[in-house]
Amino acid sequence: MNTTFKYYWAAILWTIFIFVMCSIKMGPISHAPLFFPGFDKLTHCGFYFVWVVIYANGFIRKNGVAKLTFGVECIITAVALAYGGLIEILQAYVFTWRSGEWADMFADTVGACMGTFSLLLIIAAIKHVKK
Repeated sequence: MNTTFKYYWAAILWTIFIFVMCSIKMGPISHAPLFFPGFDKLTHCGFYFVWVVIYANGFIRKNGVAKLTFGVECIITAVALAYGGLIEILQAYVFTWRSGEWADMFADTVGACMGTFSLLLIIAAIKHVKK
């Protein structure tokens, strides 16, 4: 198996899932009573929270390290935000049935930063336990 992607399959599949969910035409389902105002933003936030955590897990497993450095966390967050920005640009100019919004990009940013923050807390807790 190619070791470059061996530990990143979950992140790759999640990336594809985000792309599919952000590119499909929702139609009248988005106006169903099941969805509340702000559901879209919550979904964006959740997508990128999970993406950061899964990608960081792949990085940790691939490199055999017990922790992530702050620099690696920043890079993972930056890649997540770049992907979120790309999705919003595609929604604005390619998927004309969708709309690229700054509010969605903000929700992506909040989700990615929440994922990064949670990883930093977990790493700090692990360091504390080892002492």
